[in-house]
Amino acid sequence: MPIYEYECKSCGVSFEKFVRSMNGSYQIECPECHSVDCKKKLSLFGTSSAGRSTTSSAACAPSG
Repeated sequence: MPIYEYECKSCGVSFEKFVRSMNGSYQIECPECHSVDCKKKLSLFGTSSAGRSTTSSAACAPSG
């Protein structure tokens, strides 16, 4: 179950939203001003391996 990052276009606040289903219908609302005019931000993803937690962007990074 993913956690997405959003930014409110009305007040500019950034926030995260836990989404139970990627293909389900859900409404995103800003926790500060309650506007529904929000956009999904491009974000990195985290992985966990043998007790270590890392953030990775290597799959999207240029190789040179």
